[in-house]
Amino acid sequence: MSDDDILPADGAIRIGLVLIDGFAMLSYAAFVEPFRAANRLAGARLYTWLHIGQRALAKGARASNGARLMTDAVIGDAPDCDMLVVFAAGDPAAFADEACLAWLRTEARRGVAMAGVSGGPYLLARAGLLDRRRATIHWEHAAALRAEFPDLAIEDGLFVIDGDRMTCAGGAAALDLALSLIARDHGADLALRAGEWFIRAEPRGGGHAQRAGVAARHGTVHPRLLPMLAAMEAALEEPLPREALAQRAGLSLRQLERVCRAELGTSVAETYLGIRLDRARELLRSTGLSVTEIALACGFRSPAHFSRRVHQRFALAPIHLRRAERAREDDANDAVDIDRMDREK
Repeated sequence: MSDDDILPADGAIRIGLVLIDGFAMLSYAAFVEPFRAANRLAGARLYTWLHIGQRALAKGARASNGARLMTDAVIGDAPDCDMLVVFAAGDPAAFADEACLAWLRTEARRGVAMAGVSGGPYLLARAGLLDRRRATIHWEHAAALRAEFPDLAIEDGLFVIDGDRMTCAGGAAALDLALSLIARDHGADLALRAGEWFIRAEPRGGGHAQRAGVAARHGTVHPRLLPMLAAMEAALEEPLPREALAQRAGLSLRQLERVCRAELGTSVAETYLGIRLDRARELLRSTGLSVTEIALACGFRSPAHFSRRVHQRFALAPIHLRRAERAREDDANDAVDIDRMDREK
């Protein structure tokens, strides 16, 4: 049985996939494919969907890997849907298409459910559609979102369903969100079968962590250092004193310094500084926050001090580091485009 042989079910749920240029291909595929599987397994078209782009249909929507998907409608001129799912990546904080945001607000007022995937929740927040709602976003964008919308209830899990607002960290988590929606709409058995279709043996709830654990990120399983490292990562804007870190580790400060050097090769202060600077590098690459805002977010009270530390670690001033990181991303995307054009010749 092909997909075309499946007859529409009464009350099929209509999903509008809003593809913002640069959207993450993995997030898109991981979200939509479980609904296709649900249709096949149920033998009925429980879900239908269409692709909605930003521009003329002939150009389609450009994904993060350079591929283009043909679209069925343009933002602001899309057929009625039960749910709109916004896919965005790159730097969603730089998105400034007010017409798109106004359209999302209009659709929400009509009672259309709203979802954001990967960087998509940022656009929902910009449209004012996450006020007084719980939400999540890809960890790379979380700091910028919290900085711009300090009153939002941002969580760190894979996905959050709060009534008719759904947000998802993206990547493989998009599959978890889709399966959760299938379970809600048509029962856990169909969702489990759809998950097995994609070799997902165990369901993951929305509260599961987005990132690998502290041990994997820092290459140590020392039971005294893990609480210290977790405390460092949780307190970047207001760094904790070494004495407080030693208390978290259950050691004297002298003992903690000795264990830290033996396990990580650096002092407690150097380890903490490295974590803060690595986070600053992520923010420089992935957000439009100013250098001063990033300095404050990473616990530096003086932009000049921040700039010196960045230069010492990365051999570039913050503004030049930002340009270099983004140029590296652009080069990677250009290489994908050139490879695709060569194949099309």
